[in-house]
This record gives sequence, C-alpha cells and structure tokens, in this order.
Amino acid sequence: MNSSRLAPVSSIPAMAEYGVGGPAWEALPWQWAADRLTAARNYWLVTVSGAGVPHALPVWGVWDDQEFRFAFSCAPGSRKAANLSENPKVVIAPEDTVECVSVQGSAAVVSQEDRVACWIETYLAKYQPHSSDLSAEFLRSNLLFEVTPRGAIGIIERDDEFADRATKWRFQR
Repeated sequence: MNSSRLAPVSSIPAMAEYGVGGPAWEALPWQWAADRLTAARNYWLVTVSGAGVPHALPVWGVWDDQEFRFAFSCAPGSRKAANLSENPKVVIAPEDTVECVSVQGSAAVVSQEDRVACWIETYLAKYQPHSSDLSAEFLRSNLLFEVTPRGAIGIIERDDEFADRATKWRFQR
C-alpha cells in the first residue's frame, strides 16, 4: 500500500487522577505503538450495536503503518459484522496488557479489489505460518474490514513507567 500520511501527533492523555503528566512525562514515540500493532498475533476488537450493546472478541488482523490502517476479516453473519453495519465505531487493541495500545476508529468493508488483494497478501504472509490451511479463498468468502483510526493511547503498565510514559496520539487526515 502507499501513503503520504503524516505521523500521529502525541500528547499527554487526560489521566491526571492517575499521576500522568508530571514534570518527568515524556511521550512514547509512535514507533513504539506501531511495533506492537504490527507484531501482535491476536487483537481485541470491540464493537457496539446500534442499540449500544458492546461486543468484544479477539481477532487476527494486520496493521499497515504506512497507511495507518488495520484490517481484519470476519464471517458475514457474525455479531461483529452486524454491529459494524449499524455502528462503524470500533476499538482494536493488541493482546498485551502490560505494554498496551488501544486504537479507536471506524471500520468499513473493503470492496476495492486492489485493496482487498493487498490486505489478503499481507494477512496471509503474517498468518499462514500459524495456520497452513489459511487461504485467500477463505478470506474472500468472508468480509474484510479496514479500520481508519481517529486516535490511540499507549500505556506501559509498570509502576516506574505508567505516569511518565502514558501517551495519546491523534491521527492526521
């Protein structure tokens, strides 16, 4: 994929009640978050129905740090797909709960064939070593969603780093 996107802008998250933002605060670099988003095998995906009912389940997915996009697939009849058809807002988070990244954005079904093909190629390169029977045909038989992030937060859940490193990012579009 190609991009001329600007890097996300970092700031102190509104977490003063937790001691975040003191004089020793230093933003985590975006690369810290990108490394975790790229390397994770499993991601929590949180969707919300049109009626406001939340739904969270792990998915496989791929992060493209050139485009600042995330892609995942799911069955057309899944709760995730139903929720996203009613409400495109989504949160994704790699499975790590010590060095945490949470990305908020909107998801949409990918229909443009060149984007579908590119995402499938990236997805297969990442996951075929874990699941040799995973195929492009399987992925094409399901829905492929692309998440456009709005913002993200990174937290290191260790006493010596939590308050001084928690970072919020805003994506520039």
